[in-house]
Parts: sequence; C-alpha cells; structure tokens
Amino acid sequence: MPMELRFRSEIIYWRGPAPFTFVRIPEAQSDDIAEIASMVSYGWGAIPVNARIGKTDFYTALFPKDGVYLLPVKVAVRRAEGIDVGDEVAVELSVGGA
Repeated sequence: MPMELRFRSEIIYWRGPAPFTFVRIPEAQSDDIAEIASMVSYGWGAIPVNARIGKTDFYTALFPKDGVYLLPVKVAVRRAEGIDVGDEVAVELSVGGA
C-alpha cells in the first residue's frame, strides 16, 4: 500500500556535480518515509515516488540528505507550473506505489 503525503516547502538550489533544484521534504514527512525506506528503496537510498506539484504529475526518486529527503524538481515541471528557486509549493507524494 503506498504512503500518501502532502506538504508545502520551498524550492531550493543545490550545486552538486550538476545544478539541480529540489524541494526539501519536511522533517516529519521525512521521518515517515524513513520508516518504510528499506522496503521501497532501489539502492543508494533512492526512493521512487509519483509526485504532483500544481497540475503537473511526474515520476522521480527521493534522495536522503542531512536527515531529510530531497525531491528533485525537473525543469519541465518548473516551467509548466511557472515556479522557480525560492517559491513555496504544495507537493503531493505517493511513496511505495508502482
């Protein structure tokens, strides 16, 4: 049974090997995800999810970072929703579904 989560968080920029934008999943929801992580992860701590921001649905994987999870936000999603770094967005996640 998938875990359904809803929250609001800010889009952040992370300059790693390549620049990416993410939504930092709040601590409470990250704790919930951590409880089922071993059952749904496909390796390296990555957790597949179906996500929705605004009217845009997308499939991606969460990554653990500093005690929480990060949701990558693709350029196509940001363009479709007219959002950018620093904007707060409402996120819906389905964790553990296929």
